[in-house]
Amino acid sequence: MPPAPPPDWIIQRRRLVGDRIRAARTRAGLTQEMLAELAGLDRQAINRIEQAHSSPKLDNLFRIADALRIELADLVR
Repeated sequence: MPPAPPPDWIIQRRRLVGDRIRAARTRAGLTQEMLAELAGLDRQAINRIEQAHSSPKLDNLFRIADALRIELADLVR
């Protein structure tokens, strides 16, 4: 049996995190490809996170925050 889809409030928070990553990436003058390289991820992973199509692992959020040189809390608060 497949897992139940996440509730709307989780999807909304996921979008908010994606929006914050995109804004920080844009401020830093980085493309998705550049951020992916700095974070050790692939561009598709960055795109899925920014578009809220997937729920990022905590380790990947640490990598993204580090690559953007910002605190993880700034992405998830």
